[in-house]
Amino acid sequence: MSEKAIPRDLMEELKILQKTFDMMDYAYKALAQFPKSEKFALCVDIKRCMDTIMERIIEANKKYYKKTTLQELDVEVEKLKAYVRLSYNLGFLPTKKYDIWSGLVVEIGKMVGGWIKSQAK
Repeated sequence: MSEKAIPRDLMEELKILQKTFDMMDYAYKALAQFPKSEKFALCVDIKRCMDTIMERIIEANKKYYKKTTLQELDVEVEKLKAYVRLSYNLGFLPTKKYDIWSGLVVEIGKMVGGWIKSQAK
C-alpha cells in the first residue's frame, strides 16, 4: 500500500504510533540500566505511563469523538516528561540518554498537540 493511498489524517496517526514505538524501544534499553533499587518503583511507573500513551493513541485512532482521549494522551505525555526529568535529576540517566529520550517525548508531545488542533476544526 503506497503512502498516497492512505488518508492524510490516518498517516499522521500512524506516524505518532511509530514514534511512540521508537521511543519505547529506546526507553526500555535505558531503563534496563537503572539501579536495581528502582526496577520495581520508578521503572514500573515509567513503563505504565508509556503503555498508557500507546493505548490512548490506539483508542484515539479508533474513536469517532477523540477530544477526551486526546486530552488524556496529552496528560500522559506530560507525566512521562516529568518522569524522564526526575530520572535524570536523580542521576539514573546520563546526559546523552536524557537528551535523546526527552527529545523523543517532546516530539510525541508536539504531534499530540497537532492532533488536538486538527480535531478542533
